[in-house]
Amino acid sequence: MIESTNKDATIRTIAKLAGVSHTTVSRALNDSAAVKDETKQKIKAIADKLGYVPNLNAKGLANQHSYLIGVFFSNLEIGTSASFLAEVIDEINKNIPPEYSVSINSIKDKDTIQVLQKFDGVLIVSQSANDDYFIDQMVRRKLPLVVLNRKIERTDVVNLAADEYIGAKNITEYAIRLGHTKFGFIKGLSGFASTDQRQNGFYDALSQHQLGIDRDFVKEGDYLPKSGYAAMREILAGSTRPTCVFCANDDMTIGAIRACSDLGYRVPEDISIFGYDDMRYSKYLIPALTTVHKPTGVIAQRGIKLLTQMLANDTEVKPIQDVIEPTPIVRNSVQDLR
Repeated sequence: MIESTNKDATIRTIAKLAGVSHTTVSRALNDSAAVKDETKQKIKAIADKLGYVPNLNAKGLANQHSYLIGVFFSNLEIGTSASFLAEVIDEINKNIPPEYSVSINSIKDKDTIQVLQKFDGVLIVSQSANDDYFIDQMVRRKLPLVVLNRKIERTDVVNLAADEYIGAKNITEYAIRLGHTKFGFIKGLSGFASTDQRQNGFYDALSQHQLGIDRDFVKEGDYLPKSGYAAMREILAGSTRPTCVFCANDDMTIGAIRACSDLGYRVPEDISIFGYDDMRYSKYLIPALTTVHKPTGVIAQRGIKLLTQMLANDTEVKPIQDVIEPTPIVRNSVQDLR
């Protein structure tokens, strides 16, 4: 039997008893469709037994605060890899003030605009220019707002992003310096800013070294491992093959490496591969993955800290636009052909 008082009944208490993260608890209590019904019912049952009272009705009523931060991704179903999602949420959870909870949402969801009044502030992890309308709505409502991940045109909000173009260009130039001239490319989902920027950086590096690329070696993925697997099998199905393949994110690289193994190709002895993002598992792959370290953790950490400063009415927080350069990470998946 569970015994507690309202004072002890916090989201973190519920999370511990349910065996889930406090982000999942927050989403379940807000009836998010991203949480399975079975998990949602379990969490709500524990909350009821604890006598949990949401911050919105208790602490928030006294000072007009909900103590809830809305985190919005462009699309949680398509194009957002589980690894990227997990890293962003982990950094937010580590840096959010203890009195606040987080609600994870998708901009594409129906009625998104209508639920905004329950948030004290909003963090937008933007991946597409299609998000601009939503950003405009936030500004008009004068909600404390930070936009992460994509450089936007407007300069009246805090905007932190990575230079995806230079990251892709630099890692491609590294492979060229190792003697690779015959490349393949598994690009990301169309419509995403990162897809265009990484593609442009890759092609510009080839162009500056007077290198072309066979169209049969260019395939489109969706940033998920399954698409990387399918794309690499298509590339290897031809009569000729590239010596090196750029996968536009590490999750697709996992699938690509598995496809090589299934078809009897060794990486990097028979074909070299490099990725993008430097997800936490990348150094543990066999071979350890050469990739680009996207400063996702730094961006998310800075973003949540700036947002919480705004929520505390810190007048020193000014609209900024900061684009951080990624770092090439050299490991073992690209062979030296010189």
